[in-house]
Amino acid sequence: MTSNSKQDPQSVAVRFPKRFVWGVATASYQIEGATRAEGRGPSIWDAFSNMPGRVYQGHNGDVACDHYNRWEGDLDLIADMGVDAYRFSIAWPRILPQGRGEVNQKGLDFYDRLIDGLVARNVKVFPTLYHWDLPLALAGYGGWTDRDTAEAFAEYTSVVVKRLGDRIDALATFNEPWCSTYLGHWIGKHAPGEQSIDAALAAVHVSNLAHGLGVQAARAERADLPMGVVLNAQSIFPASDSKEDLEAAERAFQFHNGVFFGPMMNGAYDAEFEEALGDKLPIEGGDLEIINQPLDWWGFNYYFPAVVEHDPDRRADLTGVGAMGSFDTSADAASHFLGLKSLPSSDSDTRTDIGWEIRADGISHLLRQVYDRYDNLPPVYITENGACYNMGPGDDGIVNDQPRLDYIADHLDELAGSVEEGIPLKGYFAWSLMDNFEWAEGYKMRFGLVHVDYATQERTIKASGQWYADIARLHDDVHKEVVE
Repeated sequence: MTSNSKQDPQSVAVRFPKRFVWGVATASYQIEGATRAEGRGPSIWDAFSNMPGRVYQGHNGDVACDHYNRWEGDLDLIADMGVDAYRFSIAWPRILPQGRGEVNQKGLDFYDRLIDGLVARNVKVFPTLYHWDLPLALAGYGGWTDRDTAEAFAEYTSVVVKRLGDRIDALATFNEPWCSTYLGHWIGKHAPGEQSIDAALAAVHVSNLAHGLGVQAARAERADLPMGVVLNAQSIFPASDSKEDLEAAERAFQFHNGVFFGPMMNGAYDAEFEEALGDKLPIEGGDLEIINQPLDWWGFNYYFPAVVEHDPDRRADLTGVGAMGSFDTSADAASHFLGLKSLPSSDSDTRTDIGWEIRADGISHLLRQVYDRYDNLPPVYITENGACYNMGPGDDGIVNDQPRLDYIADHLDELAGSVEEGIPLKGYFAWSLMDNFEWAEGYKMRFGLVHVDYATQERTIKASGQWYADIARLHDDVHKEVVE
């Protein structure tokens, strides 16, 4: 396709199936604010954000986008954009302030109102149960390194589905467990800020177990609820076709992706990974059967690629894998297993404002790879995709964020090709509906289709948001059957 046709809304819309879902996505801690309102308990991100030096300029989620108080206007905005679906997360500490035990009805009331508001606006409801805001009380017992947290997650799931499940179109257990385990417990850039490979791999297994128990708990309440999980699978390219680089890419796949796909989809961790690091996985009898629940769908979040080459010294340089900054892993067991260097790909001069490399074919590469690799993989939604560009309104009040539009258009072009190849792609959710709290980057980095003035909370749809809305609005029209 020509560059212009890539960006023509009608030309884009017609390349996706008739029942394709166009959506926008957010997460509770990033937009809600009201962290002490109506019985909400503290989360690990409340604690982490308020520790000096953890988050850019000491920013936190206390107010964020004030969505807790402005949700009706935000839902109107979503409806006005013409999208089909809204992906958001439910804040566990709003529902169970201590992580388990007494239920906070006012927290459930908030999501009741939110979901009713979506239904009234004819917007599909795609909640996620866990988007990193673990109740702080559970961290006192070890958080995701402690098996009891998996049981607590199942109890939380039951409470949510019992109250809200009748109006949910698709429910995800976890968002990006790679981040909550590796970034939180190994690299230390996210809450709880730990740097231990032993803790990280314990958290991987407990999170996997929680996913399985959560799917079981949800289906015990509502057997017909479409269940899935959202993974930020790394799209990994070998630096060359040499045997050594291909093997390094395989080890990287097993470490970053296989630890979730393997147990969830096949009921087993990859053999090479388990031989090297399996002693750090707190597996007990029956765990893998619990984790391996049949799923109705899965979500793929994609932003940037990874290119790796073999390191003969068998040390891991992860500067680009995860694009979260350099991190010394030379002393831990994961480094020896990975034994690779992370490199930029050939077009590495093209980066977003957060420094992430742009490579649109990474999104189709990963989809092709996992559908070749896993026979029983269910249909997929792109549950997050977008770009960080920090421009604000001009003198005319317009936010001209053409680079973000270019980014999304190029990735949609790749995804249309994936559909043509037979990948069972069911929908696309742009990240994010609005600028928000970007974790350790605070409010410095902006991913929204909608600009937020944090001083006034004024929302302004950006050029990219107007364009994306045009695609969503046109999609049904271009697929209407002609009645003779």
